[in-house]
Amino acid sequence: MSEVICNLRELAKRTVRGRAGFHVWWARRHGHAPPVPESDTGGARPSSAEAGPSVLWRMRTTVRDEPGSLAALCAALAGHGVDILSLQTHPLGDGVMDEFLLRAPGGLDGGALTEAASGAGGWDTWIERADTHDLVDAPTRVLGLAARTAQDAAQLPLALRQLLGRCTIRSLPAARFSAVPAPQGPVEGSLKDTVMRLRAPEGGVIIVERPYLPFTPTEFARARALVELDARLGPRIPRGRDVLTLPEGGDITVRRADTRDLPAALEMHERCSAQTLRLRYHGPVGDADRYLRHLLSPRFGRTLAAQTSSGRIVGLGHLLWDGDETEVALIVEDAWQRRGIGGELLSRLVAMAAEAGCSDVYAVTRAANTGMVAAMRALGLPLDYQIEEGTLVITARLDGMGPHGPRQRHGAHAARP
Repeated sequence: MSEVICNLRELAKRTVRGRAGFHVWWARRHGHAPPVPESDTGGARPSSAEAGPSVLWRMRTTVRDEPGSLAALCAALAGHGVDILSLQTHPLGDGVMDEFLLRAPGGLDGGALTEAASGAGGWDTWIERADTHDLVDAPTRVLGLAARTAQDAAQLPLALRQLLGRCTIRSLPAARFSAVPAPQGPVEGSLKDTVMRLRAPEGGVIIVERPYLPFTPTEFARARALVELDARLGPRIPRGRDVLTLPEGGDITVRRADTRDLPAALEMHERCSAQTLRLRYHGPVGDADRYLRHLLSPRFGRTLAAQTSSGRIVGLGHLLWDGDETEVALIVEDAWQRRGIGGELLSRLVAMAAEAGCSDVYAVTRAANTGMVAAMRALGLPLDYQIEEGTLVITARLDGMGPHGPRQRHGAHAARP
């Protein structure tokens, strides 16, 4: 069954990537210079008379470390009517990598810009579309990411991704990492081409991989500083909480949770029926407890807990970072089901995912789990369904979300205490 779930999750991921126009450099490789996306070339290039509004691009190219190299590159771009909005230089062993934020005429595609860089002596050129968020200068962006990380430990993986662009982030615990030879994970971290390893704040290692673009020493230094800040501040989560008034009366508090809530979460498992645990964890009921520490860790996502006035946890909702996709999962103990708690947890998790810049969230469940299916449908978002041998993957596209988050549910009402 676990193999079926993994296959379904991978199928859902491929569907998401295809629908989102995932950058083709994830699929094809040629040195360190990605092919230009077909959507950016569009066949024949329009003439300048057909040029539409200007377009923002991010471009990196390497030139020789000698006088005049950068000037030649800038002149080549200016000859195409390209405005250089910002420039950072990254010294390398065999040259200098120049990183540009460009505003180009709408008639120029990525291929033309790459050719211009190549004609001026650049190599290993990488280019992708940028947006207005890239107009923020690097020091300001890094300070903003540091401030968010300081408030919430769960922000670290997201901050690293926003700092480094498209990348995969994995966290290996100390017990598992101890079996890895020391040269792959020195105390202060390591950088090799498209892989960096950083000492995790709680022990172990954080591995960041990018399939195409090599990391620069500057990027490595920034990422290491962000992780060191997280380590100095220690465990922390936002203290905000909402009080939900249930339809039949009574209040439930919703708050962030982490590994310090493990004992209370285990007690909730003991009060859940075997069927509830089986629907949530898709495997042997006896294995349910061993997943909790991972699920509650802010390194892998965010967790919301629903608790009674006495402090007893009666429901958990998890938002799990899974590469470029994001998984949502819910469990509510039997005595508190069908009161709107699961739906309220889900709507908040989806809002968190949208705020973090996620384009999709998916849930892996059993086809018989009508409660989870109903909660996903109640979001009012476009949904995709994949089912195989009774296992169901539901993917919600967040690009259909309105400005105020998921559709408001009818039932429990939230209020700030």
